[in-house]
Amino acid sequence: MFTGLIEGKGRIRSIQRSGGDMKMTIMPLFPMEDLRLGDSVAVNGACLTLTELGPDAFAMDVSAETLSRSTLGSLREKEEVNLERALRLSDRLGGHLVSGHIDGTGRIIKQEQREKSWFLRIEMAKDLSRYTIEKGSIAVDGISLTINRCGETFFDVNIIPQTGRETTLLDRRLGDRVNIEVDLIGKYVERFFRQQQSFRKGAASEINREMLTKYGFGE
Repeated sequence: MFTGLIEGKGRIRSIQRSGGDMKMTIMPLFPMEDLRLGDSVAVNGACLTLTELGPDAFAMDVSAETLSRSTLGSLREKEEVNLERALRLSDRLGGHLVSGHIDGTGRIIKQEQREKSWFLRIEMAKDLSRYTIEKGSIAVDGISLTINRCGETFFDVNIIPQTGRETTLLDRRLGDRVNIEVDLIGKYVERFFRQQQSFRKGAASEINREMLTKYGFGE
């Protein structure tokens, strides 16, 4: 489990492909002395496991499943990535709960500077956008961000200077793809209500605004 608060960047030292899988070696650009084999690290938001550990770099295996759902397969040597180690129970939860399991990808369709911050509009599929709400949370390349506005196929976010400096997000250009992980809680809520409906086959749905408000999901 992660928070979406990026600790720093890493640089891809090498990429090796084997069938549908990939092995990636990363050199962190900030201190990560306490790493151990088997540790989980989020790379651009994707949870990966350390399989090799050297004095100044570590290697991770990327499965075909992860490659199919994320942008990791398009990474190149010397490219920089966002890194975050797994959440410890004693840590402050400054972002939001991020599993590191990428739901899909989005595409940057608008990018402009506004004062010292940057505005981004990201396009994504409708089957993911149904989990977005105004002022809700979303992880973009592993970065916990607040949704300012959203529609059926897009959402808007604001990138403050600190986030821009500490992550790779402002290195992206119009048309670039990014990894998306939607709010974990939203997916559980949807599954809960679907199960409730399946238990009442043939009966009218009891899910309405009054019921959602009662359980804390309404306005």
